Amino acid sequence: MDIVEYETEDFLSESAICIFLISTYNVEGPLDWFYKWLEDTRYDFRVDKQALSKMKFAIFGLGDSAYGDQFCIQPRNIDKWLGQLGAKRLYPLGEGDKNSDQEKNFEAWKKSLVDMLFDPSYALNNVSSNLNYDSYSESDSDSDNNNNSDTEMVDVEDIGALAPKLQAARKSKEEEEFVYKNSNGRPKRTLSEQEVPINEPKEMVTPMLRKSLTKQGYKVVGSHSGVKICRWTKSALRGRGSCYKFCFYGIQSHRCLETTPSLACSNKCVFCWRHHTNPVGKEFVWKVDPPEMIFSECLSNHYKMINEMKGIPGIRADRFQEAFNVRHCALSLVGEPILYPHINEFIKLLHDRHISSFMVCNAQHPSRLRALDKVTQLYVSVDASTKESLKKIDRPLFKDFWERFLECLDILSQKGQRTVYRLTLVKDYNTEEIANYVELVRRGKPDFIEVKGVTYCGYGGASKLTMANVPYHNEVISFVKHLNENLGDTYEIATEHSHSCSILIANTKFKINNKWYTWIDYDKFFELLEKGEHFTSLDYIAPTPSWALFGSPEAGFNPEDQRFYRKSKKNNNSVKNGGC
Repeated sequence: MDIVEYETEDFLSESAICIFLISTYNVEGPLDWFYKWLEDTRYDFRVDKQALSKMKFAIFGLGDSAYGDQFCIQPRNIDKWLGQLGAKRLYPLGEGDKNSDQEKNFEAWKKSLVDMLFDPSYALNNVSSNLNYDSYSESDSDSDNNNNSDTEMVDVEDIGALAPKLQAARKSKEEEEFVYKNSNGRPKRTLSEQEVPINEPKEMVTPMLRKSLTKQGYKVVGSHSGVKICRWTKSALRGRGSCYKFCFYGIQSHRCLETTPSLACSNKCVFCWRHHTNPVGKEFVWKVDPPEMIFSECLSNHYKMINEMKGIPGIRADRFQEAFNVRHCALSLVGEPILYPHINEFIKLLHDRHISSFMVCNAQHPSRLRALDKVTQLYVSVDASTKESLKKIDRPLFKDFWERFLECLDILSQKGQRTVYRLTLVKDYNTEEIANYVELVRRGKPDFIEVKGVTYCGYGGASKLTMANVPYHNEVISFVKHLNENLGDTYEIATEHSHSCSILIANTKFKINNKWYTWIDYDKFFELLEKGEHFTSLDYIAPTPSWALFGSPEAGFNPEDQRFYRKSKKNNNSVKNGGC
């Protein structure tokens, strides 16, 4: 029915599913009465902030992109205000531009909405999600319903407000993990440990650890794997920017699966963003789950978490639909994925589905690295340049950690595939000794060197890092320039992603006819892989867009997205990593 014929006050009392098709007017129009009523209701302090809690809604807006920032402004505001008044968003806001396939966009949005409404699992999914969607409002002051549930995803820049909770959680964890100690001060074996048959491997994830990881937002898969939604996935879905991997290599964050088949790690790095709640070990000594099960469950849990985000304000319907077709897998969530005994089989499952593989390792398992099959891109974390500083930062379990580290770099140089050094800069820890970094680069001969400022993830009790250890972007630039000057003509600074404090140094073989080719042609990679013939990193390259290049005005931010600044940060031009 025509919205002008509907009694607006009935929205406050009726329980209904309302689907709005709304045009945008920059002059007086038929939408004015409803639009003004809803705005007044939203900002009237006398009105209950859950006044529309009986309503479930979805909106498709019609507009003209020629009007710039005013494109679909009324549908966007209506979508926001309904959510802030307690209405439940059934599906992300859809938008149709009269200058670009408006009918096609509407049909795609309508089909997805109808499929979701008539999906037998819809009712279960709709009531089981305990995310408070309106805590994701346009700015801090727009949110009136911030419950901060245990499973709510939190942006890195919001972590400061959670410091008291983190400290309380740490205290609770210490109390839960308390065990009686014998006279030597060593923990006694618990009853459950004694009851496990000697020859039967234990499960890596204990019930207590599973509870802890679940509380942090992980979906634990089987007995030793996990998956989690990255904050950049949420950002990309809202059109607010993607992570540095999109800027550097063309990976779409909203189509990226972040997972690991091994939650265990052989290091206890001071900057670990998981607060060392994951297990540690030198070898994989636990019960082993089959790769097919891990792959299936990781993908299923990822899609469930994506589906839970449909009610977040600002989610773009086109990207929401694309997110259910994963095209990239970052094997870097936590732990040491290369430890998993069937890692090659797992990678093959990814490639069979044309999902690219970005494998990250900590250079502590040379035999596993040597046996690793070809991946789309292979990373080694180079967190320090000397034996002493590596021990201080990574806190490895192996006594011969330095020898293992160097052997892994030698193996990397012989891999004949696309390789990357990943340097995480921590002020007062590893920002000196440039000459030693140069020697490590010459040893491993990586195609690329990623340099990123450490991200402070709040108080965890496992390290002494503070915000003082987080470098500003200009400090990262200074380090990179100094390093690049000492590398000679083989490498140059190629791209930057300033809003995650990251810069990419690339081998000049990727600069062809004075144009950078750091992006990946993923279709070409799978085509070459299926042929089974030998190929190199230069055989599946793609041109780097101008906005991603170092020194560009965009500083690595995709102009198709909209940069979002928190109100308190708008005038701050010296934001540290994660600040905007």
